[in-house]
Amino acid sequence: MTDSETATDSNHTTTNLAIEYDADPIRIRDPVAEALGVLDSGDPFVVSYEDVVKAAGHSCPTASGAFRIAQLGLDALYPDDRPVRSEVEVHAAGPREDATYGVMGRLVSYVTGAAQEDGFGGLAGGIGDRRDLLQFDAFEPETPAPTFRFRRTDTGKTVQVTYHVSEVPDGGPALGALQQILDGSATAEQRDAFSDAWHGRVRAVLSDDSLFTVEAVDAE
Repeated sequence: MTDSETATDSNHTTTNLAIEYDADPIRIRDPVAEALGVLDSGDPFVVSYEDVVKAAGHSCPTASGAFRIAQLGLDALYPDDRPVRSEVEVHAAGPREDATYGVMGRLVSYVTGAAQEDGFGGLAGGIGDRRDLLQFDAFEPETPAPTFRFRRTDTGKTVQVTYHVSEVPDGGPALGALQQILDGSATAEQRDAFSDAWHGRVRAVLSDDSLFTVEAVDAE
């Protein structure tokens, strides 16, 4: 790790979240940030799960699943190098209007930069162009589980990540206190038990690779 990477990582050690997670961050280069001097050449942005929580406004198995989908997909696409924003296409199996795919697609876009037609158009010459790199209803999945494909535009290499959300631990009876928490009638003990159960599910998603399947996809 370079000194600049260490400095970049240190910017993510301070957070105002009430809960802490132990999850490796995603490191991704951005040619626009490098060109404009936001990053030194070759240095990545460091995107933590806490960053994704801030983008989503909450932490849940959907948000943590999106983080891991992006992380595992990028790791498989770039086993020996840093992923690069504007060089990664993201294809979602489901529609943007779907409650799961819509949220996950937005968070995967936050990490990768891949966007629909309203995305950043890049600098002169199209450097860093992110438009039309995110597509929904892009392919027919073999399972109802959330499934995304990631494709390198420079090589055509494509990988598919499936999130077996039905296998995420259910959290037990403590989650039944949510309504009381929302209406303010929950006891401190109920709040604590709910928090432990809820964030235990999130931590399981962040740490259990068996909840995901990553596979190569033949170029079309």
